[in-house]
Amino acid sequence: MKVRIVAKTDIGKKRDRNEDGFTFCTDLCALNWDKEPAETELGPKGALLVVVDGMGGTNAGDVASSLAIESLQKTFNSSDLNTIVSSEEHIKGFLQKTVTKADQYINDYMLSHPETSGMGTTIVICWILDDHAYMAWCGDSRGYVFNRSTGLKALTKDHSYVQELIDKGELTEEEALTHPDSNLITRGLGAFDTPAIADIVVHPIQPNEMFLLCSDGLCGYCNNSTIERIVKTYGHNLDECCDKLIELALNAGGFDNICVAMAAVGDLTPTQKPKRKRLFSSLFFGK
Repeated sequence: MKVRIVAKTDIGKKRDRNEDGFTFCTDLCALNWDKEPAETELGPKGALLVVVDGMGGTNAGDVASSLAIESLQKTFNSSDLNTIVSSEEHIKGFLQKTVTKADQYINDYMLSHPETSGMGTTIVICWILDDHAYMAWCGDSRGYVFNRSTGLKALTKDHSYVQELIDKGELTEEEALTHPDSNLITRGLGAFDTPAIADIVVHPIQPNEMFLLCSDGLCGYCNNSTIERIVKTYGHNLDECCDKLIELALNAGGFDNICVAMAAVGDLTPTQKPKRKRLFSSLFFGK
């Protein structure tokens, strides 16, 4: 089974710096953290894609998201993945530990760099392993799965104030997009009242499914049905699909930084080969 991953980020129209970031590794056996679109046979340790969304405004949200990725890479690079992938319990425990360590890494940095006090970040991780996808997240960056038979489905559930209102039946998902407190998140890494605790879901992979991770620069301004339309139309070419999703967010106002990461699993068509287009960011940020 092959896996192909593409990730891109854009500063948007209103921000003066990009606090979003991503990293991915198509082959965790090699631990080569990719910067450009990559495709390979899925190895025994799987593939990983990650999106982070820093916050804190003048208090270094870009530093927080960069530190989260740095910590995650260190955790994966220094761990015995052969033992971890031996059971679902070990995998879920390891993902939880990875998020907790990233949270502590950011908080330790704030202690030694008081000028960054108040910074934080969200994180969403997708570990594609054998025939399952393990999704872990903290905050309101999202993870979706797309299947041409069943459409787009959110695998994550936002840790946010408006999501709590939706759960109580006091707000619809459409109303949440324009709610004045839509940017308030209840869980994250860094400057939060409680230690970061990730939620984790396990998704059995169906043939030729695609996974989409994104910051709220996309899903906070574009509803799921609109995102689904783009993925359905352009998902045969991940490079173009990422461009179109960023364009969608920009056309919705581009009020926030935008980050998208996509993975296709299965028999990939020739049209999914890389097109080496504009906008490909560095490992962390699209400055």
